[in-house]
Amino acid sequence: MMIKYERPISYAALWARRIARFSCGLFLVAALAHRFGPLTTPHLIAIVVLIAALALVSVLLAVVGFVRLWQMAAVGGVASFAALVYAALPLTVVGFGTYVYFSKPAIYDISTDTVTPPEWIEKPRADQGWLRRPATVTPQDREAQIEAYPGLTGRRYDGALDRVFRGVKTVAANTGIRVVATEGEENAEADLEDLVVKPEANAPSDSEPDNVPIPLSRPSLIIGDRPAGFRASDILLQGEWRTPIAGFRFDVLIRLREEAETTFVDVRVASRYGPHELGLAAGFADQFLHALDAELLGIAGD
Repeated sequence: MMIKYERPISYAALWARRIARFSCGLFLVAALAHRFGPLTTPHLIAIVVLIAALALVSVLLAVVGFVRLWQMAAVGGVASFAALVYAALPLTVVGFGTYVYFSKPAIYDISTDTVTPPEWIEKPRADQGWLRRPATVTPQDREAQIEAYPGLTGRRYDGALDRVFRGVKTVAANTGIRVVATEGEENAEADLEDLVVKPEANAPSDSEPDNVPIPLSRPSLIIGDRPAGFRASDILLQGEWRTPIAGFRFDVLIRLREEAETTFVDVRVASRYGPHELGLAAGFADQFLHALDAELLGIAGD
């Protein structure tokens, strides 16, 4: 008489696959809704925390399934392996984000000028939800930035303000910055003293030309409703930038300032939501400045 052995079924492995599949699908939907839809960053992070908890439960159930397979040859090895594959995506993203969160300083605002950072033309406002953060950036935050990103500094170019401003606008467009406000853009117009006055053809060589433009000196500061610390010769360009994949939002401010025969460029980048920029703001500021160096190749100073 032949006895047929029926293998037991590991329900833990089956539930592990179901939960992991659900968590992976929910993660993809939430990521797409955040990148292309109306889902804001605070809601995304709350959903991702829930997804990570579900994925962790599925991993534990998958381990139980493997143990049952080893001890009793229970059916469920394939389901346990599938659960680990589905859970890998959300757990890897959350794990990497957690590592960056604790390895980088807890700051959300980055500036190449840590002493007198440029002021926003329109102060960014966003509902932080449950992601609370300090209302102001403290000197201690700037010190933490200097320690974490010592190479992040402004750029000095041996070029006229209008030439550098054209380069800044080109790089801003190429890097995906959507400009929302500008201040002092009229300063990029050609200075009157740079215009060449051509004498009339029939005029004698020793005659004085007519209608010679007289260059006017600019005041050092403008008092009014312009941002604090704004000089009359400055140009401010404020915009928005989003990370290409996840779609995290950042506010960007670029300041151009004439100094002697050079133009100095500073960049300020702040996370729209949350108390931490996760190194993304500093990375984008560095990327922007390197792209600007390439755009203005040949006129960069020390």
